[in-house]
Amino acid sequence: MLDIDRRTFIAGAAASGLLASFPRLARGATDKAVDLSPVYDEIAEQRSQSIERIQRWIQQPSISAQDIGIAECCDLTMDLLRDAGFGTVKKMKTDGHPGIFATLDAGAKQTMGFYFMYDVQPVEEKEWSSPPFAARLVDKADVGKVIVGRGAVNQKGPQGAFLAALHAVRAAGLKLPVNLVVVAEGEEELGSPHFSQVVRNDDVMKALARCQGVMMPAADQSLSGTVNVVLGAKGIVYVELEASGEAWGRGPRDGEIHSSMKVVVDSPAWRLVQALGTLVSADGNEPMIDGLTDAVRPVSSQQKKLLDDLSARWDDADWKKVFGVDRWVNDLDERAMLERYVSRPSVNIDGLYAGYIGEGSKTILPHRAFAKMDIRLVPDMTATDVLAKLRRHLDRRGYKDIAIKNMGSYDPTDTALEAPPIQTQLAVYKAAGLAPVIWPRLAGSWPGYLFTGKPLELPAGHVGLGHGSGAHAKDEYLVVEPAAGKKYLGLDGATRSFVDFLFAL
Repeated sequence: MLDIDRRTFIAGAAASGLLASFPRLARGATDKAVDLSPVYDEIAEQRSQSIERIQRWIQQPSISAQDIGIAECCDLTMDLLRDAGFGTVKKMKTDGHPGIFATLDAGAKQTMGFYFMYDVQPVEEKEWSSPPFAARLVDKADVGKVIVGRGAVNQKGPQGAFLAALHAVRAAGLKLPVNLVVVAEGEEELGSPHFSQVVRNDDVMKALARCQGVMMPAADQSLSGTVNVVLGAKGIVYVELEASGEAWGRGPRDGEIHSSMKVVVDSPAWRLVQALGTLVSADGNEPMIDGLTDAVRPVSSQQKKLLDDLSARWDDADWKKVFGVDRWVNDLDERAMLERYVSRPSVNIDGLYAGYIGEGSKTILPHRAFAKMDIRLVPDMTATDVLAKLRRHLDRRGYKDIAIKNMGSYDPTDTALEAPPIQTQLAVYKAAGLAPVIWPRLAGSWPGYLFTGKPLELPAGHVGLGHGSGAHAKDEYLVVEPAAGKKYLGLDGATRSFVDFLFAL
């Protein structure tokens, strides 16, 4: 573990951009005191450019699932990295969408890695109050001035704030105290099926092996201003199941037929529904795939303590408001909900489609039916094992005909609380007068297992202040200027948090 007293002194000085009461000093690469006032002044001076940079990024659609704008956004992301000072920026070919490998040599002793993604989720534009790729500045009631757009918080906005920090340091005439390595992909929203081809490249592996860890830029403050630090993320198995008359040998084989024939013809759609019903309990909340939970690691005593601390500060109403729900499953209280959230796997249906789903009526019996699903994994589950168990589960129940298409899967991540990047992050936040909430794990997923697993075995996590919401949903946003009285930071504060973190490493 780091010498926290010394680190707290250094990081406390560096955190002055978060609270004005802190002195504007930090330690640079030579361990000499560095006045960060000019950097913070440049952040404010460059605010409009920083906003425009994020808007430009959002305005370039990059929907990986539909291959919309991916090539253009990859090139734009590379340009943005070059503009921020990265001397080497390479496009990395994969069997899917390309990745990016970039390095910034500051001549420092230490190197830090960062993970970027440039793809975004699909949109249902008619559901948005502001066009999803217009990246408009909007006054959001009781929140503040925000950028609304797909990718605003996941992840173009926080990544833009990170790049703004690099621009500000350079404009202030300072050198970064650490070298930087960025690895980026355009398939995160597909389950990162080819990102390993980027990370496992010899040059990338050599660069990453020199890193203290790999962090993902984030806007980790809640609506109440609480600062979140996470020690891990769940893994994911994302699959598409297909039932068809052709594979089953029953029902329509070649195409849809008139629905009046259902009285004498089997339905692939109903077969899929029945197969899906075997995967979960009757209420849909408990995974019932044979052996799925056998490898689940029990919650440790340290994690239970973290959950106790988290529960004591938990704003249940805040979270329910953010997600638009009234109750948790089984009407769990907040402490039980939190433990379930971080420690248990889940089986979810993302979409069901078969036959006619347009306006009006069309009486048909479909010959095919599909379900897109995700299964979230916790340690010590693996994606390979879960995929095999799903196949065996369906086969044992007579559903050998149902096809399983793996659309992107990877293992969970785990980082120790004592890891130096995590301790630096905590010290920076605490020195700024903030009291971070430490999460043992979040239920979301990212391909951090490529960094935390063998052979690299690096610490990995998320870092950055600020607030945004709506990832994967309508009206996704990032706060630029908080409403009066709000405790979360806007874009300037988010940018400063990256400066403080880099100079505290």
